[in-house]
Amino acid sequence: MLDVVARSQRARVCEYARSKDGPRLTTPAVLSSTSDGDTCIRAGPSGRVLRLLGAEVPLEEGLLTTAASGMGSEPRVVDGVEVVRLPFPEDLVIDGSAEVVVVPNAFELRHDARRLVDAVMRIREAAGFGRLLVMLGIAEPSTTALLALMGVDVVDDSLSRAAGLRGMRLVPEAEFAAGTDQSEANVRALEAEASLVSDFIRADRLRELADQRSASTPSGVAALRIYDRVGYAYAEETCSTVGCRFCSNTVQALRRPEVVRWREAIKTYRKPACKRILVLLPCSAKKPYHISKSHRAFASAIHTAQHDTLVHEVIVTSPLGAVPRELDMFFPANAYDIPVTGEWKPEEKAFIRELVADVIAQGYDKVICHLGEDYELVEGLAEMECTVVGDPTSPKSLENLDRALRAAAKDMEKVGYLQERNDYMRSVFAFQFGQEAADAIMDADTYAIGKFPYWKIIREKDGKKVQMGMMTPERGMVSLTLEGAEVVAGLGRNIVEIQDFEIRGNLFAVGVMSADPAIRIGDEAIFVCSGQVRGVGVAEMCGREMTELKRGIAVKVRHKLK
Repeated sequence: MLDVVARSQRARVCEYARSKDGPRLTTPAVLSSTSDGDTCIRAGPSGRVLRLLGAEVPLEEGLLTTAASGMGSEPRVVDGVEVVRLPFPEDLVIDGSAEVVVVPNAFELRHDARRLVDAVMRIREAAGFGRLLVMLGIAEPSTTALLALMGVDVVDDSLSRAAGLRGMRLVPEAEFAAGTDQSEANVRALEAEASLVSDFIRADRLRELADQRSASTPSGVAALRIYDRVGYAYAEETCSTVGCRFCSNTVQALRRPEVVRWREAIKTYRKPACKRILVLLPCSAKKPYHISKSHRAFASAIHTAQHDTLVHEVIVTSPLGAVPRELDMFFPANAYDIPVTGEWKPEEKAFIRELVADVIAQGYDKVICHLGEDYELVEGLAEMECTVVGDPTSPKSLENLDRALRAAAKDMEKVGYLQERNDYMRSVFAFQFGQEAADAIMDADTYAIGKFPYWKIIREKDGKKVQMGMMTPERGMVSLTLEGAEVVAGLGRNIVEIQDFEIRGNLFAVGVMSADPAIRIGDEAIFVCSGQVRGVGVAEMCGREMTELKRGIAVKVRHKLK
């Protein structure tokens, strides 16, 4: 039985038991290669044996192939544990009776970043979400976070112990020659790191630890870079669309999958139809931007007359590139933190210019740059008026911004606040659910009410008003009612097919028959039975995980049929 307690991308804190009342293994776990307990690696005359909560599984039987040999060997299943040696078969399929998958010869991948990333992704995908993945002979303190991030649940201490016997000291930050036996110290460091990895997973911030640890060795840096490049789709599937504050302190953090996902989404995002004047603004340390002191100062200059409905505010920032004001509550725009020094890396400049150019290309009558010294980031992308004198929040700068907006809007037809809210809501809905869903929700009978960021979507028909959804900064996105969920589900989006039973609380994975593979943790999830919408809530698993797991909460229910 496998219970997933916490997640951070592909990393998991799991509790695994072979029987209902039997002992449990909590991951991430480090198996001892010297102890004689019920869960360890034990060496014997015929090779190593994995002891796992009462099961005894030989790890070296038959032909002992190597990863580079090109010679495969047949996977073996013993008491619910499948042993799969490198190189993996091309058509690798894990036996249906296996609850645990073990790779006994992973040591050969230690300094080969490309093969390491490929092997972990292949075996994790084959194992699926419902099995533990054990990789032996590869873990050291500096790689534990990255291995967990990629999906490895259990490792052993053999590599760290062997390095210590050769006088090498392994710590999370480096490896160095100590000249004396360091095996016990290395094992303690590995176990301490595994405990720290567990804490970071529970906080959903493991990626930050992996960023820091990868810099300990050249092979660690290479593995993380390759993982971000070739494993984007694999990693993004398990990235939440909501989250806590995180730091983007390294170059590699610019390539976090949730950050890349944002930049890709902004490339196709379309501005609210009523917006004709583009104002480029700097970011702020406080998130979301609209509650920061600097952005409240900008608002004092922008929202001084009815022309503000024509103004589209876009924040220029790294690592996200561009953040339209109406999206500044969405994750990760509402959560990232980054060092502010006035220095921009070439990679940052490139994606900022690309995304701002995409925004400008949508067509504005006037572009105003209120970035100050960061004007270089957008210089030459369009004819634009710069309004900053010294600091962007200085009285003179704000006066210039107000004057420029009034002049730009002077001959433009004004737009009412109701129309602006409707256009805003259509764009926001399209960002979250797609343009087809936005068009279906925001029809002629539907409008948005309230003050940003508390917007409600109301449909009025035959004299009746029905709320379709609501946006709040606490959630950071649109939350649907049952009526709104029916519209979205009618387009085949965000659907979780369930068995026919009464939902009493939250929806558990055991009741899920299938789920939209596009669902991510934090998304709206609409559960449907025989074509009828039974309820809507927040996904606690990605779509494929809901289908594969038989335990745990799949959807935290908000509304359900009574």
